[in-house]
Amino acid sequence: MKHQSNFTPDLQAAYDIDLKALDAAKDRWARTSLDDRIAVLQAVKDNLMRVADEWVDAAGKAKGIPQGSPLLGEEWTSGPYAVMSCCNGLIDTLSQMEGKTFLDGLKKRSLPSGQTAVRVVPHSIWDRLLISGVHADVWMQKGVSPANLKNNAASAYDIPADQRRGKVALVLGAGNIAAITPLDAFQKLFLENQVVLLKMNPVNDYLTEPLQAALKPLIDRDALRIHRGDGPAGAYLTTHPLVEEIHITGARATHDLIVWGPGEEGEKNKAANTPKNTRHMTSELGAVCPTIVVPGPWTKADLRFQAENIATMKLHNGGFNCVAVQSLILPKGWDKTAELMGNVADVMAKHTKRAAYYPGAEVRQRAFVDHAKSPQKLDRGADVAPLYLADMAEGDSDWLAQTEVFTSALGVMHIEAQDAETYMIEAIKWANDTLYGTLGGNIIIHPATIRAMGRKRFEEIIAEFRYGAIAINAWSGLAFLVTACPWGGFAGATLQNVQSGVGTVHNTFMLENVERTVIEAPFRPFPRNLLSGGMSLLPRPPWFVSNKRQHHIGRLLTRFQHKPSWFKLPRIFFHALLG
Repeated sequence: MKHQSNFTPDLQAAYDIDLKALDAAKDRWARTSLDDRIAVLQAVKDNLMRVADEWVDAAGKAKGIPQGSPLLGEEWTSGPYAVMSCCNGLIDTLSQMEGKTFLDGLKKRSLPSGQTAVRVVPHSIWDRLLISGVHADVWMQKGVSPANLKNNAASAYDIPADQRRGKVALVLGAGNIAAITPLDAFQKLFLENQVVLLKMNPVNDYLTEPLQAALKPLIDRDALRIHRGDGPAGAYLTTHPLVEEIHITGARATHDLIVWGPGEEGEKNKAANTPKNTRHMTSELGAVCPTIVVPGPWTKADLRFQAENIATMKLHNGGFNCVAVQSLILPKGWDKTAELMGNVADVMAKHTKRAAYYPGAEVRQRAFVDHAKSPQKLDRGADVAPLYLADMAEGDSDWLAQTEVFTSALGVMHIEAQDAETYMIEAIKWANDTLYGTLGGNIIIHPATIRAMGRKRFEEIIAEFRYGAIAINAWSGLAFLVTACPWGGFAGATLQNVQSGVGTVHNTFMLENVERTVIEAPFRPFPRNLLSGGMSLLPRPPWFVSNKRQHHIGRLLTRFQHKPSWFKLPRIFFHALLG
């Protein structure tokens, strides 16, 4: 059945009217004072809190999450919570923009490579309590040092306010994770001084009204417009004469269509490096993301806990994440592999019962099965799509390594493990050289293994892991939720070799010339972590698919971010301890 486009003459006229309003207001927004910007963000927080329940309810219904399911916690944390947290981070930065003193309190250190690492998490007492044990370092590109860090942050604010010139940006929204779209708009609005026409993705345009309500303070200033629209609508907007810059979160094919053009024409343009669309374009485009499991002295409890971690990496949001793990790298001959994978299957069957809501999921899963050799089927119960496992050394290996499937399918690669260090080097080399994309990579490693290797040597090895977000004993999706972290592909992508995209978003400390984020969590949860000197206060992270209270925790964390208070902590910890 042929798709009937919703791009009508009336919608085109509405686009034109709003783009003219944005164009007329772009310089005014660029010159908006720091105090006014802070006031706008405070008002956004208040509006967002009023529509947060409506937002989560709409997402749960659209994604087939049963009423009262703990999985609704995913919609809280990757929706209103992430946006509320970003507002707070931007307010803190803007309030210390004079002299860029917001950078003064951040710890800086020199890496073995000579690069500078800037610790962005934990930053506050709330970070230490609510995401205890988690820390995140932003690795800056070579040439950035503590001495010149202020020259590599918030450069849009270096221009005197009365001399700033604005631009009109088009943001093409993602259809899977709710916070992506508003956070992408914030990048343009607050880090780049641009006004935004935000086109919703048809998959989640049910969020149009909640977002319009939440972001009304920006709309009232003619800094933002939010619209529905399908592919033909997007094609019209990407070539509109008033659109000066574009940001897209989506598929590499869509990016290339916009930049180079369709079919044979696009291939010729790309080969000649002559873009059909010459607007400045940034992007986040997904990947075949790897998780490297490093052998070590794991206990049965470790195997169970890390199975929950791996299941989360794969099936958070039903598996419809650009940073979902798609390549699980295991040590060949490890005597704990069978138990670990059995635990993974158990967690997936018990905790991830939900509809495959994203369009094309069944077709993409069938393609994965067709390109695999003797794939293993993991049942997850009636009315829930199974998950398929495939050996990436067999079947159509190139297809499995180069195709982001965006559904419940997982490739497994076994690599020789003479010792932990040699294994890590080989696993990283295989991921770098074989897999498509550079968005997020994960390493699960026992702390005793790191100690035996030495922290310096460990960092030398992960420096070769070419991903924009690297998670140690965590999922790189955590770097998305923690909006102090820059989010995007590994530095150095180009339009011709775009990999997982050009540029970053989120990044509430407004750091520039970043290479990657490295985020690390405790290997063991509370209270077992106490025996190994870990710092976590949580028995199970609230982003785990297995957390039985994540829907309560997500709502409470969002309310906390709206108005932080010591009095709100007991309820959060009560549910966290029962999760």
